[in-house]
Amino acid sequence: MISPDIDWSAFAVFIFFFLLVSVMGFVAAKWRKPKTLAHIDEWGLGGRQFGTWITWFLVGGDFYTAYTVIAVPALVYAVGAYGFFALPYTIIVYPIVFAIMPKLWAVAAKGGHVTAADVVLARFGSRKLELAVAVTGVLATMPYIALQLIGMEVVIKALGLNGEIPLIVAFLVLAFYTYSAGLRAPALIAFVKDIMIYIVVLVAVAYIPLRLGGYGAVFDAAAAGFKAKGSGGLILAPAQYLPYATLALGSAMAAFMYPHTLTGIFASKSGETIRKNAVLLPLYTLLLGLIALMGYMAYAAGVKPATPNDTVPALFKALFPGWFAGFAFAAIAVGALVPAAVMSIGAANLFTRNFWKAYVNPSVSPAGEAAVAKAVSMVVKLGALAFVLLLDNTVALNLQLLGGLWILQTFPAVVFGLFTRWFSGTALLAGWAVGFFGGTYLCWTQGLKPLYPLVIGGAT
Repeated sequence: MISPDIDWSAFAVFIFFFLLVSVMGFVAAKWRKPKTLAHIDEWGLGGRQFGTWITWFLVGGDFYTAYTVIAVPALVYAVGAYGFFALPYTIIVYPIVFAIMPKLWAVAAKGGHVTAADVVLARFGSRKLELAVAVTGVLATMPYIALQLIGMEVVIKALGLNGEIPLIVAFLVLAFYTYSAGLRAPALIAFVKDIMIYIVVLVAVAYIPLRLGGYGAVFDAAAAGFKAKGSGGLILAPAQYLPYATLALGSAMAAFMYPHTLTGIFASKSGETIRKNAVLLPLYTLLLGLIALMGYMAYAAGVKPATPNDTVPALFKALFPGWFAGFAFAAIAVGALVPAAVMSIGAANLFTRNFWKAYVNPSVSPAGEAAVAKAVSMVVKLGALAFVLLLDNTVALNLQLLGGLWILQTFPAVVFGLFTRWFSGTALLAGWAVGFFGGTYLCWTQGLKPLYPLVIGGAT
């Protein structure tokens, strides 16, 4: 349903860029076209041939997502400095990538492994540990894809399009071009997505403070806003120090355990490509810091978003002409297509290799693997769409935070085995089980909230 106050210039610009990248998604099947896409290496990993720049755009595109652009300013708007945990987290993560991921890539390339669970099976010979890693990856990915669709839903609503039909149409576009082109589609689209996001953010952080009286006025307005509502602030409260630090460290360790980030790693053409990306990717961290500041700018602009997630769309609608707001909304929507596609491919690879081939059809051909992966990628996206349409958005967000806890439990199995044979598969499986089920229980007792108050000797 179309709202009567729709801005048609914003809508026209949005549709133009959304159609542009959709066409690119379907054309991607012919980009660097292999002899056949009926092979999981080609469909699911792009032939393992992506160089430094393609990998940079692809990994950046699926790591810094549409929901990042929506959620980080929303969190900063809601709680202030605590929302900046994403900055130290994305600083800590790249030394981890530099040190570990080239080794993981080399093991995967040598063994023909497509997933982290493949690597774990080869290292420890434990089918149970392989299945645990695979199931964890799929479970952790589902709500993550849902959040991309929520990010898309927010900007579609800001355009003045109500109801579920626009989101379903966008989902169908995503589903079909991923099915036809595999990883090549998000790799190609990532170029456009990242350039659009950079333009939007750089214009915003230059123009908005200029219009609002400078950054001093922005910070003063934000401080006054937090004081008026009695929560949040420009600096961390002492009680937030430890949660902030553990959230940043845990997120950094978990980030490249997700199937979608590992898919970008495995698709690279060399370990040297990954090292170069570990050096270049912090440019996105700079961008993320600028994005976060928009949470403070909303106070200075006097916008009153209906929910924190509406902060960025409300800010752009209030301060920019319709055509640029439409461009910004298109950038965010396109920013959902790239990670959602890679996430569904990563989950499909896990299901195909570590469940279907392991337990259902061990003699499946490479073409059969590709066919199963394509079908599963559609099912995964359908599941994510169901998350968005049937559950409250806060449930999807809390499940994604829980997914971070889950995927962190795979770190020992995936990483430690790269450097030592000392650990046994049985011990790693026991550690995974304690972390997975124990962490889930603690989270459940808090109503799926991301913090657990641990009391030790009278201190919390």
